[in-house]
Amino acid sequence: MGGQPRQWSPVPPMPQRKKSSAVWWILGGLLVGGIVVGGAIIMIIALASMSGNSNNTSNRNTNVRNTNLRANRNSNANSNVTNVSNANSTETLPASMTDDFSEAKWTAGNFAFGNIWYADEQYHMRSKPKTYLVMYAPSGEYNTEAATVRVTARSVDGTSPLTGYGLMVHGQKTKAGELEDYALLIYTGSDPQYEIIKHKGGTQTTVVPWTKSKIIRSGTNPNQLEVRAEGSELSFYINGQYVDRITDNENFKRGVAGLYTSDVAEVAFDDLEIKR
Repeated sequence: MGGQPRQWSPVPPMPQRKKSSAVWWILGGLLVGGIVVGGAIIMIIALASMSGNSNNTSNRNTNVRNTNLRANRNSNANSNVTNVSNANSTETLPASMTDDFSEAKWTAGNFAFGNIWYADEQYHMRSKPKTYLVMYAPSGEYNTEAATVRVTARSVDGTSPLTGYGLMVHGQKTKAGELEDYALLIYTGSDPQYEIIKHKGGTQTTVVPWTKSKIIRSGTNPNQLEVRAEGSELSFYINGQYVDRITDNENFKRGVAGLYTSDVAEVAFDDLEIKR
């Protein structure tokens, strides 16, 4: 604000008259006091605004990697999240459901951190460099509680995303709109590997670090990824063969299926199945 306001005379100078000098001093003091108070109020409002902008900037900088996720989540209907959060049992869910991506049910579009589109009856995803891209299923029908979830994933040109791509389960948003889920990721380069991660409060962490596996097919060959949820146990399979198991200590079980990719290589997903 540039410091205190300059003092100024509220009326033209008057000849000095001992009789009225006290009155003018009082009036001048009141006006100057009013100016100071008004200036202080303006400064408080300005500082509050600056503080708010500073917090927003800080939040944006903190969540740079997750900006793409927020954009995509907002593209989904908010009612989907409500349905997922309120699913108190699996009684109302179908015993099985499939999505071969022949119909455009999932969100597609160009986002700040990647692109998603339908082509050849498959769901294609491409992230931007040094980040990742996530899309949750479009409705609570894709709930993964007490279910076996499978999807086929492949690299379109044989180049694997450097930090993996794969299948997510128990995906849901917090009240603050942050991701929470588990994911089985694969790297299909010359030295195939898998990793298991989780998102909690929008932060991605490793549950099982990258592990080499001869089960994973490299190049453009498709891989079937599978997660079996039984109570709090999650078992992971690749191409029909068991690879690992973890415990859902976060109790994310009421979420939905989702798809994940990273970096710039194009990947395609097909034949999603959910069975109970």
